[in-house]
Amino acid sequence: MSSDYPQAMDASLAGLDWSKWLDRMQQVTDEDGFTEPLGENHAAILVENNTTLLVTFECFEDLEAQSNELQPFGWKIARTNGWSHLCITSKTTTWFREPRVYGFFDRMVDDGFFDEFDQVIFYGAGSCGYAAAAFSVAAPGARVFLIQPQATLDPRLAEWDQRYRKERRRDFTTRYGFAPDMLDACEKGVLLYDPNIEEDAMHSALFSRSNIMRFRMRHMGGFLDRGLMRVEILEQLINNFAADTLTLEKLAHIYRARRNDVPYLKGLLFRLEDEGRWYQIARLCQHVMRKRPGPRFRRALRTAYERAEQYGIAMPPKESF
Repeated sequence: MSSDYPQAMDASLAGLDWSKWLDRMQQVTDEDGFTEPLGENHAAILVENNTTLLVTFECFEDLEAQSNELQPFGWKIARTNGWSHLCITSKTTTWFREPRVYGFFDRMVDDGFFDEFDQVIFYGAGSCGYAAAAFSVAAPGARVFLIQPQATLDPRLAEWDQRYRKERRRDFTTRYGFAPDMLDACEKGVLLYDPNIEEDAMHSALFSRSNIMRFRMRHMGGFLDRGLMRVEILEQLINNFAADTLTLEKLAHIYRARRNDVPYLKGLLFRLEDEGRWYQIARLCQHVMRKRPGPRFRRALRTAYERAEQYGIAMPPKESF
């Protein structure tokens, strides 16, 4: 951990509602940055340190699931590395489609704010991943780290995504609208997604660009960012990305940590059971039982051998647990 990170990042913000959280943020960032409300539902929070700037897009409603102190996720990474951090936060899930947000980035461009940093990294997941991609155009040459982003909710382009039908009233046709097009000016990007979620896979395809490295993370589910935090590799991935060492091979190696993650293993087991793949179920359950015996995998293992015997399927040798 960097020894010279701004002390503002030590502040606990737990138990505060949106309004009080912003008030407290204005106090703790007064010395090392600023907190600027952008209308009723958005705010920009800057903590300055060194010449690497991490820009994260985060939803206030999700912070409690990520931090006991109700701190932005970006603070954790910036604190470790001694980076500067700009958090664009929303009260609820808005996709940041708000003129006040556009105006903030316009002003940062006019002021040459991003030019002051040697490296700029944009980060976001889901709707925040959409925003990280869309607004990265304000800092040409930036790097962009995206998790399960939407490309747009414009029904003319994404009518196949029925998950957010009520959100289609938002205007995705004006400035900073179609996120993939906004990535043309970035130096490079990484996009992580679970191809088993069909809509996420289709959005990912829209981000296909020569400067974007896309990587499949099967069976991680709809909250991929939380899963990567749970297995404690998200920071490692972002740090390697910043250091220009995150190749596909390195990413795949780091991602091996999922093999010991019980929620991931249970999701994989459910998928195999749904497909009736008894041999693979037996191999998976034997792998898990060797390390952490549990009733769910014990039952699945027993059932797999029963079904295999019923259907005459060859199975791996039985093991005693």
